Amino acid sequence: MTSKEEAKLENLVIKIFRESRNNYGTRKIKKQLERKGTKVSRRRIGRIMKKYALISNYTKARYRVHNIGCNEENITNTVNREFNNRGKLEVVVSDLTYVRVNGRWAYICVLQDLYNKEIIGYSVGKNKTAELVYKAFLNCRYPLTEIKIFHTDRGNEFKNKLIDEVIDTFGIGRSLSNKGCPYDNAVVESLYNVLKTEFIKGKVFSSLEQLHIELADYVNWYNNHRLHGSLNYLTPIEYKREGNKVNRYVYQDVVNL
Repeated sequence: MTSKEEAKLENLVIKIFRESRNNYGTRKIKKQLERKGTKVSRRRIGRIMKKYALISNYTKARYRVHNIGCNEENITNTVNREFNNRGKLEVVVSDLTYVRVNGRWAYICVLQDLYNKEIIGYSVGKNKTAELVYKAFLNCRYPLTEIKIFHTDRGNEFKNKLIDEVIDTFGIGRSLSNKGCPYDNAVVESLYNVLKTEFIKGKVFSSLEQLHIELADYVNWYNNHRLHGSLNYLTPIEYKREGNKVNRYVYQDVVNL
């Protein structure tokens, strides 16, 4: 017979799992429980998940992104796979991925800040074009003048007069992956694996409008509620907030000297 304490824990595990949109495994559920003041082993959490058939989306096969076309522009890879310890908006990475909408292929473009893995801009559309990238810039939640470097792979959608005008107008530096080196843009490739697993898989989108609305909801959850292992199990917004606190304290200490 299940005790009241065990039942309470089981309900909490189920609640955290459902709030994660069926994405969290034992590791992140354990971290979320700790944030709520409850320490439980991953083995115990695993038993509860097995008991209630809580199967994470990550237990199923993932998709791979296939890039078509190559940008031969003579621009070097200044990011050089140095993805960590970047400042706010120092490097923004981008790519496009595909999704079925009403039986046809549609595309998603996102802009991601390497500093805190935050999705700062996104767009959806019928075609894999520069216009889709441009719309993501228009949807950016921060001033484009604050972006130092824009890094992408060599897809032709990133080589266009429209994109060049954005780069030039706002003084943004440019970085391109080396030809045939997907690892040069590994962070955003990883993000799209996450998107396909947590957001796209199992969904049926009947229109671009529905896709846009649901993507906006997911981006809000991703930035404000999803725990990120690479951010010490903080959300992107929490990570930025903690960084702001540190910078504020350092500034105050300097002023008080």
